Amino acid sequence: MRPIVQISLDLIDIDEALDTAHMAIRAGVDWLEVGTPLILAEGLHGVRALSHEFPNVPIVADLKTMDGGYLEAEMMAGAGATHVVVMARAHVETIHCVVKAGRDFGIKVMGDNMATRDMVASAKRLEDLGCDYVIHHIGYDERRGIAAQGNRMPSPLDQLREVCQSVRIPVQAVGGLSLEQAIQCPEYGAPLVVLGAPLTIDADSFRTADGDLEASLRIICDRTTKDK
Repeated sequence: MRPIVQISLDLIDIDEALDTAHMAIRAGVDWLEVGTPLILAEGLHGVRALSHEFPNVPIVADLKTMDGGYLEAEMMAGAGATHVVVMARAHVETIHCVVKAGRDFGIKVMGDNMATRDMVASAKRLEDLGCDYVIHHIGYDERRGIAAQGNRMPSPLDQLREVCQSVRIPVQAVGGLSLEQAIQCPEYGAPLVVLGAPLTIDADSFRTADGDLEASLRIICDRTTKDK
């Protein structure tokens, strides 16, 4: 699978999200993610707005579904999402429901292994249950809490290669990656490169990061997808 660059719009204002999305598409980003903060702030309206503005761009709705899987996936599909996210820690029936909704409504299902005890086994389980993608994810609170205790901050790169080797479906790594680390993800076997906090979004204020973001995005896209 060729490398794909996805920007996570972890923002809380739809106008800012649309502006950032336009900037990202100009720079060469392939997929747009309606981040969890934006879903909480704008709900289906945010998904519809992005889908309407970018009808030919895949839209990932980062629901982090834990229950009510079929209905949540159905609602997001109806609003224009092309991908939805279910958590590995959800009940197996919830994952089944999201996968069924994905098949019924023609959208893809991404399974997120955040906060699981065995992240490699969880990735394999998500594949076995029918997910189309695995998100190998070290959470925001987990990273900051461990670092605050004076310990090394965990990184999704720690087990990324092992996760990728355990499944046949595409993998993306999420969780505090630096620019260089994000660009290196395809070398680990993860072709889906996600750009979010702190690269493009200020993780504390949920606003677009300062600096020449468009130029930075273009560099990242060019370096990541140069072999497209």
